[in-house]
Amino acid sequence: MSDEGRLVAGRYRLMHRIGTGAMGVVWQARDERLNRVVAVKQVLLQSGLSADEIDEALERVQREGRIAAKLHHPNAVTVFDVVDDDDAPWLVMEYVPSQSLAAAMKERGALPPLEVAAIGAQIAAALAAAHAAGIVHRDIKPGNILLADNGAVKITDFGISRASDDVQVTKTGLIAGTPAYLAPEVAYGKDPTPPTDVFSLGSTLYAAVEGEPPFGLSENTLGLLHAVAAGKINPPRYAGPLAPVLISLLAAEAEERPTAAHARDMLAAVARGDLPDVPETRTMFAGPATDPRTRALNQQPPRSRTGVRPAVPGGSRTGVRPATGGGSRTGVRPATGPPPKQSKRPFVIGGIALAGLLGIGGYLIAASPGHQENPEPSKVNSSQTTQAPPSISYTTPSDAPSTTSPPKSTPKSTPKSSVEPPKSSSSSSSAPPSTSSTPKSSTSSTSSTPPSTSSSR
Repeated sequence: MSDEGRLVAGRYRLMHRIGTGAMGVVWQARDERLNRVVAVKQVLLQSGLSADEIDEALERVQREGRIAAKLHHPNAVTVFDVVDDDDAPWLVMEYVPSQSLAAAMKERGALPPLEVAAIGAQIAAALAAAHAAGIVHRDIKPGNILLADNGAVKITDFGISRASDDVQVTKTGLIAGTPAYLAPEVAYGKDPTPPTDVFSLGSTLYAAVEGEPPFGLSENTLGLLHAVAAGKINPPRYAGPLAPVLISLLAAEAEERPTAAHARDMLAAVARGDLPDVPETRTMFAGPATDPRTRALNQQPPRSRTGVRPAVPGGSRTGVRPATGGGSRTGVRPATGPPPKQSKRPFVIGGIALAGLLGIGGYLIAASPGHQENPEPSKVNSSQTTQAPPSISYTTPSDAPSTTSPPKSTPKSTPKSSVEPPKSSSSSSSAPPSTSSTPKSSTSSTSSTPPSTSSSR
């Protein structure tokens, strides 16, 4: 039997069904007293409840409905009334010609990051207003996000999830609804709080841009609930400049998540193509993954300012720390290890080369027929006076190697009787020094060019 045309609570005439979900059936209806179109939702209660339990559920819906009716925000569906009819609670709300985010994802697949950021900014704005009024939504998910025909984005079902015990353990120990968008603390049995809504917002936006929730998709509800409790999300792959914000919203610890107001500002910045002010958080990943920051840079940016700072060495502030394997806790800045130990090889090689060059210089002076005990400066062999100690260039092996070699000096004219070192084609100035600790023979080591600094590590 169809309920079309049914008069609910003597006031709301059901026109046609809009949608059906785990929590109830939504109808487009007409308020015959005020002559306006409204949305009426029949909240479904668990089967098998006793009369006392039904009365308790009705009272809970009334209480939550009155709380939700206090919220007035352009990005939240307004609650007009809560009535009882045929032992079932009915929620009367603002009618919004729209499509749910869940329907849009089913129709279009994963959405572009900037579009998702713009949607998220409006949702976060409504959550910020709700939290300021002491209201926690408790059930942020794609099905409760409405994309209005006029371009507005609105949250629906404020206060109803708790009233109907959605996604809670039933009397039989099973789970009603999907836990895919729950925060880890809720999976542990803690009461929802404002940070819970922030996590669920992050899960919803993650699913919109990645195509699935952060904990994956599984028909095994208990297995999925276990994954939620572990708090290890799958690293985002397609979020681009939105990735740092998602990671901050999905922090495993509630106290480390940004507020809804801060989330609104970050998401709005990404939607504009600006850099968001992402706080430092610890987010656990399920398995190894590449740095979400790097993947974000590989995406097509909206303009020159992509919302993610370029990756630079040295642990610069980027808003994201690389994900590590084994579900390790990561933060928003790259993790840096202890500084590498300086190798002693450059000092050994430099010392050997210096000793060899000094010995060769002494031999050349002694073998020269014009050698005097106290030669005048102009008579000294130029190969003795132009050698710069090569060990100086090895004192900072961890830095970038020098791109220039010590300047060669032009030998001055010497007497023809002076002995010249034999030339060898194997010892050009560009050849790197031998890595062996044994000095080369005199026939190949008489070049006046010191070892190239390119051997430093």
